Amino acid sequence: MKLVHRKSFACYLLLSLHIFLAIGAFIGGGALLIFPDGSILSLPLEILQNSPFQNYFLPGLILFSAFGIFPLITAIFLSSKKPIKAFEKLSIYKSMHWSWNFSFYIGIMLIIWIMVQILIMQAVVFIHIFYILLGFFIIVITFLSSVRAFCLIN
Repeated sequence: MKLVHRKSFACYLLLSLHIFLAIGAFIGGGALLIFPDGSILSLPLEILQNSPFQNYFLPGLILFSAFGIFPLITAIFLSSKKPIKAFEKLSIYKSMHWSWNFSFYIGIMLIIWIMVQILIMQAVVFIHIFYILLGFFIIVITFLSSVRAFCLIN
C-alpha cells in the first residue's frame, strides 16, 4: 500500500513564497534587462562601482532567471511532484523529490545573492533584510515535517 501525503498549509505557503519570489524577480529582472542603466528602478550606476558589472543587464538576467524562472519551475513541480531525471541528479537529498531539494537551494541562493549585493553596495537597506528573511523562511518551511512528508519519494 502506497502512503499518500496531502499538501499541508506549509506546502501551500512554500508554493506561495516561491511564486512571490518569481513575480518580483520577473518584474525587477525584466526592468533591468530592458533598462540596464537602472533608471526605471532609480538605481544609479555608481552602485556597481565595486562590482564587475558596467550596467545592470547581467544582474537583471541573473535575477530574472535564477529567482524568476527557477522558483516558478520549482513551485510547479513541488505541486505536481513529476520526476525529471536531469534535475534528480542534482539533488543532495535523494529520498526527497528534486523540487524539494531545489526549494532548499533557492533559499540558500537568495541569501547569498543578497549578501553579495550588500557587499557590493556597502550598505544595507530594508529590501535586503526582507529578501534575506524570505530566503530564510523558504529554507525553514522546506524542512518542516509536513513539507518533507509530502515531498518524500515513495
